[in-house]
Amino acid sequence: MNSIINLDKPAHITSQQAVVKVKRLLSAKKAGHAGTLDPIATGVLIVCLNEATKITRFLADLEKEYIAQLKLGERTDTYDSTGKIVEKKDIGVLYAEDIHEVLSRFKGCIQQIPPMYSAVKIGGEPLYKLARKGISIERPERSVHIYQLELLSFHHPYVNVSVTCSKGTYIRTLCEDIGNALGTGAHMTALKRTRVGNFRIEDAVSIAELPDKKNIFCSMDEALSHLKEIILDHDSWLKAKNGLPVDIPRNVTGTPFDGANKDICDTPLRDSEYVRLKNPAHVLFGIGILGSNSLKVERLFNTS
Repeated sequence: MNSIINLDKPAHITSQQAVVKVKRLLSAKKAGHAGTLDPIATGVLIVCLNEATKITRFLADLEKEYIAQLKLGERTDTYDSTGKIVEKKDIGVLYAEDIHEVLSRFKGCIQQIPPMYSAVKIGGEPLYKLARKGISIERPERSVHIYQLELLSFHHPYVNVSVTCSKGTYIRTLCEDIGNALGTGAHMTALKRTRVGNFRIEDAVSIAELPDKKNIFCSMDEALSHLKEIILDHDSWLKAKNGLPVDIPRNVTGTPFDGANKDICDTPLRDSEYVRLKNPAHVLFGIGILGSNSLKVERLFNTS
């Protein structure tokens, strides 16, 4: 059972608690997740079982999609409804057009400061541990990309938005920043992750449906379909599965070359690009990273 499950995480449990429940229900030896959801949040949580735990980092980088609700007029110390109210403001007269205008400012590449109540480590200690002691410290900004940010509804004082974003985006921080830009303050009251890469909420399975529901598993190859593949010849496969680099002359896209044949991609391979590694029978056995003229094995899978 070296598989991936698209889990619909319920609210009020941590991502790790959800993983433990899946692991026990399916009697898996190992389990992990690709991208944390806060306890308040629901929706797509990619759970990897057994050998598939080796690919979590390659799934965590995928584009994500959310539906978030924020409440105007109140700021909290956690930026969501689990925290203490630290400021209240009069919303005054506000129209949907005002919100549309502010949302447009947050599209594209933006800078975010991680919230104090987060797992980000500074000096080796998670920020949330400092926050619980009442300590607030300077946090470096990070660049994230907001591909799409749209107003779904506005029913005073609640605003619902849809967000498509890059990895590392804190939706709680986005809600806090939107509230500050509106001049009203705000905090997040609900969050649902509706997509991670090709994993969509419409296809997700709930914990209650495990382990009886059929067709819940996704193969490692399917989960990594966003990576291009290289099919190695026999000799190169033997070298790669023993962790040795493989020489790859960089020929024209789609043509066979010594050691490998990239036969499904329409775009050239790039240096430092991760690729799926397959043996001559087209069976996935690892992940590699491309150099200028060589292929280095990054992960090997024990799936035989």
